[in-house]
Amino acid sequence: MLTVCQNADDAMVGVQDGATVLIGGFGLAGQPRELIDALRRTGARELTVVNNNAGNGDHGLAALLATGAVRKIICSFPRQPDSWVFDDLYRSGRIELEVVPQGNLAERIRAGGAGIGGFYTPTGVGTPLAEGREVRRIDGRDYILELPIKADLALISACRCDRRGNLVYRKTARNFGPIMATAATTTVVQVGELLTDGFLDPECVVTPGIFVDRVVVVPQPGRIRPGSAGGDLRGVHSRKENSA
Repeated sequence: MLTVCQNADDAMVGVQDGATVLIGGFGLAGQPRELIDALRRTGARELTVVNNNAGNGDHGLAALLATGAVRKIICSFPRQPDSWVFDDLYRSGRIELEVVPQGNLAERIRAGGAGIGGFYTPTGVGTPLAEGREVRRIDGRDYILELPIKADLALISACRCDRRGNLVYRKTARNFGPIMATAATTTVVQVGELLTDGFLDPECVVTPGIFVDRVVVVPQPGRIRPGSAGGDLRGVHSRKENSA
């Protein structure tokens, strides 16, 4: 059953030390910054974080890393021009890193959500990333075994949510959110808008509400809201329309 939380801190109740946390976002696009800040305020330690990147600047994921709460990060792009927080932690041996090619990362998370025990991929064959992995030759080509990623908690950001927990995203902010929502025991979503009178058209839903446990509304300044001048009402049905 969907729980609508009053604030981001309420949405983080019950986070345990040692939890594995999936965090959506491609750089800043789709990053659930308010949820990450709330996770930081819980004081949970020894976390394993799965994200495409390893933080930007001093905010969001980087701010969480700076507290020393993250024991290990699994990501595709750990180094960027503004990844100085992660760089310092890694060079000083205070964080463990597992680098996973981006496609493999996405598929490992998807496999975790789909209940798949593993898959073989040619990506990474013949590189240090294949060390210690099972290798199988299929149709004359070598493949390495990748295992699924599952988590205790997923933190994602979406554009709009209805009372059933169904989600739609905004353009590239969609990135890892849909697959992460399926691969965690508890999925927490920050949304720009919660539809209190109506529901999303099933044909437009990206993440079904069955995968969403908690939602908190975080207004997103500067965006056109449905119903305002120029607002986009596509994909929104009212109860009145449904009963017609």
